[in-house]
Amino acid sequence: MIFKEFGNKSFPTIILLHGGGLSHWSLHKVVDILVDDYHVVTPIIDGHGEDSGNTFISIEDSANKLIKYIDNEHNGQVYAIGGLSIGAQIVVEALSKREKLSEYAIVESALIYPIKGLKLFVIPAYQLSYWLIKKEWFAKLQAKSLFVPKEQFDQYYTDSVNISKQSLINITLSNGSYELKDSLSDVETKVLIIVGSKEMRIMQKSANKLYEEISNSELYVADNKGHGEMSLVNLELYLELIKKFLAK
Repeated sequence: MIFKEFGNKSFPTIILLHGGGLSHWSLHKVVDILVDDYHVVTPIIDGHGEDSGNTFISIEDSANKLIKYIDNEHNGQVYAIGGLSIGAQIVVEALSKREKLSEYAIVESALIYPIKGLKLFVIPAYQLSYWLIKKEWFAKLQAKSLFVPKEQFDQYYTDSVNISKQSLINITLSNGSYELKDSLSDVETKVLIIVGSKEMRIMQKSANKLYEEISNSELYVADNKGHGEMSLVNLELYLELIKKFLAK
């Protein structure tokens, strides 16, 4: 896991984790605005982007690396941490390991209910279709489903070509089999949970479960928004929501 840092280190630190298949570049617009008031860190999750040489292992492994960074560089606690999709799952896992790893947390579209039968088809599917990631037309379809802005497509395509088959398999299996830990109910961090109203039912169910389990949490349902659409497309609304949450 590579940690990209932006802004004045004397400012409160916010760590933001990208979604699966993306990298820290998907957060640049958010960073450009937050950096005036915060020291912003955007980790590159193993297997992605510049860290494609390191195979992604699991959400739990990534959470441990995040905690180690916070321990070594920030004395065990930061102002806020946030993530999208698998990045949000890593945040949830990290919070379950530490009662107060941060003052605030933003969890957007975190899946916490295992998908039945996932292991039966994931490995065979990637064995047959891995070659597709090197095709630009396929990458364009994937980028559209991930709400990647057109101006970031070239970077997305470059990164997607470099991701290894084993990382893709591990990412998919870890994402689709992740379950909440009982210790999450002890978390003291203030948590904002975000989900789109157009996301799959299992994602909305996950958001509601997180809201039930975390006593010090708020739930925001983004009207008419799909998976990741809030932070990747509706930047102004996303930042307004975050700033109001942090102001509390």
